[in-house]
Amino acid sequence: MVNERLNISEEVQEALASGRPVVALESTIVAHGMPYPQNLETAKHLESIIREGGAVPATIAVMNGCIQVGCDEDMLYRLATEKGVIKVSRRDLPMVLASGKLGATTVSGTLIGADLAGIRVFVTGGIGGVHRGVADSWDVSADLPELARARVAVVSAGAKSILDLPKTLESLETKGVTVLGYKTDFFPAFFVPSSGLPLVHRADDPMTIARAMEAKWTLGLEGAILVANPVPVEHAADSNAIQQATDAALILAEEQGVQGKDVTPFLLQQVAKATGGESLDANRALVANNARLGAAIAVAYAEQIGA
Repeated sequence: MVNERLNISEEVQEALASGRPVVALESTIVAHGMPYPQNLETAKHLESIIREGGAVPATIAVMNGCIQVGCDEDMLYRLATEKGVIKVSRRDLPMVLASGKLGATTVSGTLIGADLAGIRVFVTGGIGGVHRGVADSWDVSADLPELARARVAVVSAGAKSILDLPKTLESLETKGVTVLGYKTDFFPAFFVPSSGLPLVHRADDPMTIARAMEAKWTLGLEGAILVANPVPVEHAADSNAIQQATDAALILAEEQGVQGKDVTPFLLQQVAKATGGESLDANRALVANNARLGAAIAVAYAEQIGA
């Protein structure tokens, strides 16, 4: 279906039309997740990893009144360097599209673009979820309801460790999101390989995941499959240091009145500062690790549905 608000790059269009594997990437990691030039270097590195894995990368953003699926080098540079790039989730899409302004999609915004384009694999760092102190703030990420809707396999290092992970897992279960650990029985905690929270399902190879994707969506079931891929041990951050930094960042956020969509980038920035950049290094490593797995899953899924 042609949609005038969806602009798919020629390379991505050709790949989708021919049944070649495609992997979606979010753009908030470029505009809001890391400082320049690490953000641009990371974006290009992720795209190269996906190409090396046999798939076509499709970074998703909002530009010129459209959801842009597949960004060229100039687009990535704009996202990495321009001031005031808007952070775009589902609630923000109508206004940002109408304004024609430059926007970087969150997990939820990227899921919308990927699903509309027919891309079935999406790589990110960590999903959003239920925030700590939710009983007072009611702060729950829009990523969760979008994961319950979009037919996309999302490869992440679990959920961001600044969140309430037990409540996040419980919410995913309630929404019927299939969560499986890749070569692990425990939910990863973003910067560290394990949160200690057990998972019901596990997969040890990309084809098992591809078959689960095909089985779920052939039945007509809505919703994502969340592939929880732990950060490699050699790149993991110190769990105690991360916990202490997170606790201090939460206190500072409350003192400074940081709220809404500003909370997550503020907390991650504070944790990076407190850990001397260790968390930023872990972040870059885990996203690269997810990109490798995402490409392998996309290749396996193309084989599965083409069989």
